[in-house]
Amino acid sequence: MLEPATESRSSTDPGSLHIRRAGASATEPETLPDLLLIERSRGADTRAIEALIRRYGRRLFRVARSVLPEAERAESAVCEAYLAAFADLNRYEPAGKFAAWLTRLTLAQARAARAHARPPSAAASPAAVAHSSAPEAAPDELQPLAELERSIDGLPEVFRVVFVLRVIEGISGIETAASLALNPTTVRTRLYRALRRLSPQLVERMRAMPALLTLPPERTERIVGRVLAALPQGSMLSISASPP
Repeated sequence: MLEPATESRSSTDPGSLHIRRAGASATEPETLPDLLLIERSRGADTRAIEALIRRYGRRLFRVARSVLPEAERAESAVCEAYLAAFADLNRYEPAGKFAAWLTRLTLAQARAARAHARPPSAAASPAAVAHSSAPEAAPDELQPLAELERSIDGLPEVFRVVFVLRVIEGISGIETAASLALNPTTVRTRLYRALRRLSPQLVERMRAMPALLTLPPERTERIVGRVLAALPQGSMLSISASPP
């Protein structure tokens, strides 16, 4: 593992904190562990913030899409979750995984967006969503992709979110439980019930389809741009006086 680069710290007035670009470093932010990137993000290092956004963007988008059928609204939920996280990083407790904390924030934002949503239109059908989820897929892959995403959308939400994290994103049951604030036994039960509703052949096809509910590069760039553009406004990136 690469040794973390030694960073120089400068005193900054939290009341007038501005985002700054970090200078050249011997270690690229993408290779640094979460805790170091979080510390740099508290110092308004945009390279660290961007690295964290890119590191967990796909997982958060998949979680949001498991609640919201439209890819655009899922993208907005991810942006809101990142903004909520970076607005006050002192709320994050280092004892837990940063990815799990971000996942809980995203789930809350997605459910809030769904609660205030108007009834979906025909243009926002699961088939249309599948196309927008993976625009770089080959034409002959779009129809199978749409069919698989419709199968996932057909699961009840309590099963669907667990299924997406465990099978599509491929994280462990323990991390899924932490990400959803559930008991590990509940995660196993919900996954079992989700799998009972899908044929083994269908699940294998889903495992073999990496573009399923994925986050395409252009959507990633849009999320990065939206979050970084919003952070300097108001109290974004201010350091909370409350204890972690």
